[in-house]
Amino acid sequence: MIEDLIKGSQSGERSFKSHQLNVLPDQVSSPVRREVVSRSALGMNTPNNYDEIDVESGKLEEGKEKTVRSSSKRVLRIQNQAMLAGLAYCFSSCSMILVNKYVLSSYNFNAGISLMLYQNFVSVIIVVTLSFLGIITTEPLTWKLIKVWLPVNVIFVGMLITSMFSLKYINVAMVTVLKNVTNVMTAVGEMYLFNKHHDNRVWAALFLMIISAISGGITDLSFHAIGYTWQFINCFLTASYSLTLRRVMDTAKQVTKSGELNEFSMVLLNNTLSLPLGTLLILVFNEVDYLSRTPLLRQPTFWLVMTLSGCLGLAISFTSMWFLHQTGATTYSLVGSLNKIPLSVAGILLFHVPTSLENSASIFFGLLAGVFFARAKMRERTRS
Repeated sequence: MIEDLIKGSQSGERSFKSHQLNVLPDQVSSPVRREVVSRSALGMNTPNNYDEIDVESGKLEEGKEKTVRSSSKRVLRIQNQAMLAGLAYCFSSCSMILVNKYVLSSYNFNAGISLMLYQNFVSVIIVVTLSFLGIITTEPLTWKLIKVWLPVNVIFVGMLITSMFSLKYINVAMVTVLKNVTNVMTAVGEMYLFNKHHDNRVWAALFLMIISAISGGITDLSFHAIGYTWQFINCFLTASYSLTLRRVMDTAKQVTKSGELNEFSMVLLNNTLSLPLGTLLILVFNEVDYLSRTPLLRQPTFWLVMTLSGCLGLAISFTSMWFLHQTGATTYSLVGSLNKIPLSVAGILLFHVPTSLENSASIFFGLLAGVFFARAKMRERTRS
């Protein structure tokens, strides 16, 4: 499925990404070809001329075959890289949610803020190490940049914490469906804050998302009011993060040394600033008492799983950048929507979630609404 999406999207995106593909053009209008055509038109019919034309035509055909073979190899290599990037992105994003659910539910770990803090700490260590080795480049953290970014980071921390709280009480499939509400809040925010208007297809998809979320909640056999409350707060914070990021990004770029702020810098900035704020929240929610009593922290396998979750969180940032670079925003958004389908199925099967035909239909309906929304946004982006 990913390979078909990549092939389809690349034909539409090739017009603005041809510099990345670097495919050689067909040499039909080469100087040799023009010489052959001009000689034929002028009626140069001497035997020597015919011989010269045949020789040049042979060289031309041979050159064209080499060019076609070289171009085909390049396109095939790019498609293989895009497919690999897509699989890596899907695997890391699915695994991150499933591992978090495993830690919070199967281990019954009741310190979601501490889990978030440890994951961000692992991400900071990895990013700083890669930056020190020169593998990636990051912007230095200055006080000007921190002051500009602090409001975004507060929302970012709230978004991660509420995600942990909701995932503990709600099954993975319903979390993926309820997350669609974020798209509705973001669209409304864009309309009022940025005066951005969406077409009828987008609003129809958003309406289907709301219906699927309501029907999914009504038919959810493992309904938990606390979990649903945290999830809706998470949707609001996620939409707020997206809208605030759009406002702050230009200002943040102005206070950096290079005038840019890449994904790695944002990961380092968000995760570093979240450490003191997360520590404060651990004290406020009194997770220290729980951490001092739980036997889980004395199990090496538990630390291994928590470290894995931190690595997967960072892997999502890396693989999403890689996949976006290999394909484009169109394929990226569509694959992201389709990726929720296997994630929901895996969440139901792995955690033995009790479900009904009505609830399964609501979940599937919500996932299709997400795909429909991605396609509607693609058309809207193409028109604009």
